[in-house]
Amino acid sequence: MLQQDIRVRFAPSPTGPFHIGGARSALFNWLLAKKYNGRFIMRIEDTDLERSTKESEKNIKDALKWLGITWDEGTDVGGEYGPYRQTERLDTYRTYTNQLLNEGRAYHCYCSEAELDEERQLQSDKGETPHYGGKCLHLTQEEKDNFIAQGRKPTVRFHVQENKQIIFKDMVRDTVSFDSNGVGDFVIVKSDGIPVYNYAVVIDDALMKITHVIRGEEHLSNTPRQIVLYEALGFTPPTFGHISLILGADRTKMSKRHGATSVEKYRNLGYLPEAIVNFLALLGWSPGGEKEFFSLEELIEEFSMDRVAKNPAVFDVDKLNFISAQYIKKATPEVITELALPHLRQAGYIGEELSAKDREWLTQVVALLQEYISYAAEIVNHIDLFFTEKVEFENEEAAEVLRDEDVPAVIKSFCEKLQGLDVVDAPSVKALLKSITKELKLGGKKVFMPLRVVVTGKMHGPDLDKVIALIGREKILSRITSTLAKI
Repeated sequence: MLQQDIRVRFAPSPTGPFHIGGARSALFNWLLAKKYNGRFIMRIEDTDLERSTKESEKNIKDALKWLGITWDEGTDVGGEYGPYRQTERLDTYRTYTNQLLNEGRAYHCYCSEAELDEERQLQSDKGETPHYGGKCLHLTQEEKDNFIAQGRKPTVRFHVQENKQIIFKDMVRDTVSFDSNGVGDFVIVKSDGIPVYNYAVVIDDALMKITHVIRGEEHLSNTPRQIVLYEALGFTPPTFGHISLILGADRTKMSKRHGATSVEKYRNLGYLPEAIVNFLALLGWSPGGEKEFFSLEELIEEFSMDRVAKNPAVFDVDKLNFISAQYIKKATPEVITELALPHLRQAGYIGEELSAKDREWLTQVVALLQEYISYAAEIVNHIDLFFTEKVEFENEEAAEVLRDEDVPAVIKSFCEKLQGLDVVDAPSVKALLKSITKELKLGGKKVFMPLRVVVTGKMHGPDLDKVIALIGREKILSRITSTLAKI
């Protein structure tokens, strides 16, 4: 199956934010190309003139580059089979349209939308699959002239042979068969002269020598139309692979109600690209063993279409966050701090400008909180303890900790020792805490728990010595005074 030179493509329509499903399709194509030293082509399918925008095209390209998916040929980088934008290939499509018209494989259709709607409704009422009945297939020249005189602009329809089985081998679904009678004659060129998707994609894939097409399951019903076009134009169809739909946790088609659906939103939330790629690869593809974490290089080595599942893939946000958390922990504090900055600004913790000293302090805070977050935006849920002036108890149990009979002695000793420190850093605070347990002959919990609560209001959290050092002597003493006043 994969002995030839592999050429795959990703051909998005720039009509909106780059969907997570599109990113997975791009990734699978890219992995297949890289595994077999093939070529990955980026083509922009912008024939939807009303909805296509340069902003969307930039959004798609930026997202792919962020994920580490680069292209060998295509827009921006060129190649011998360009141009790689469909609106720049209209003359090419026109040549093949004339060929099909001259050979009688296609014809002009003058039916109005109202007439087509009426035909479809009548077929539905009879329990038939709606399809074009071929009304304009045998028009006389006089009838055509009549329609033209009325100002009707024709579409071009491809004539599909009746009573034919359209069969192809799919890399995911094995042998797939369609009855041509259920396809019907379909439009290949709109009345404005712009080719439709199913037509342009065939010509582009053939002329760009695409060998394998990996795309979403929603395109499966397009495949019979494309195969009959390949045959009519004398092209060899590529090998198709239709990967499963991505469903939300409730097993319905993924939509905005399931959370973020665009790559850009995950990027803006502060996920690392390596985590998104790792997660996307596992949506519908299973590695050979139990391994869950893969670098791009490891994915290339392991990837195989043989292990791509037919069943729908469930977009489990909890699984994404589990994977992401592992990457967050391994990243440098500097990287996570940079990702966290916009969220900290939006939450009002920091201003637009940070001095070098404040930046260094903030990076140390982030380093302490990294193990508690799955993506950078979550930092705002944990960082308040370093900024608050007044401590709020997380619950009554926390407040109760400070009513223990040993607490006054612990806090008195801590305050005295803290004021006597020459330098307040984590090692000196750690030694201070240890000395309190020794002098008062108390277990660690009897010392650490009340001090954590009086300083943060919480019973659990990052290393107490580091927390105290980062908050600083003056603020710690001030907090203790105000917190004890509540008891």
